[in-house]
Amino acid sequence: MATINSLLAYLDERAIARRIGIPNDEARLNYHLTSNTVSDYDQFRNITTDYYIYHYARCVSNGGRLSPSEAYGRVVEALEKEYRKKRGDIVSAFNDANTGTNGGLRSVLDILCEAIKADSVERYVRDIFDRHVAPNSWDQKVDMIRQFIAYAGPYLSSSIVAGQPERYAHDWSELIRSYVEGLQQTSSMFRRL
Repeated sequence: MATINSLLAYLDERAIARRIGIPNDEARLNYHLTSNTVSDYDQFRNITTDYYIYHYARCVSNGGRLSPSEAYGRVVEALEKEYRKKRGDIVSAFNDANTGTNGGLRSVLDILCEAIKADSVERYVRDIFDRHVAPNSWDQKVDMIRQFIAYAGPYLSSSIVAGQPERYAHDWSELIRSYVEGLQQTSSMFRRL
């Protein structure tokens, strides 16, 4: 039976930074741009797709590659999600890259890096839960979730009901998402380069 200490050792911010944060940041640092602007949408699409394929192969698939259409679909999803927060969309991202405003193309690639990193952290946390919490022991699952909520309280959103660990014991997706979002907001691992 896994202990909460073992689970928490893997979920420690420093452990996550070592396994995921640093390699993702290094991938971003090693992708060089010749210009912080693009001349047209085709160039924007080509550079963002190329970057996504490069970063994904280096940090997620260990050399495996995405097709350009799959990569570009993920680029659009990530940029739309981030720009929606500022009442923008993919055209807003292109305009920033085209004019050099709001950090230009560099910032657009930073957004893609952060999206890949956040997705990787979420998958990592899910894997740690799956490996440390026996799926066939309801009591152990509830106990581990209770202890995890007590540990991770500062990172969790107010929508997580601390007094109801049973609510998350069957499907901890909401709990994991809340933890990763909390890390994004408070952790130096997610601060931009």
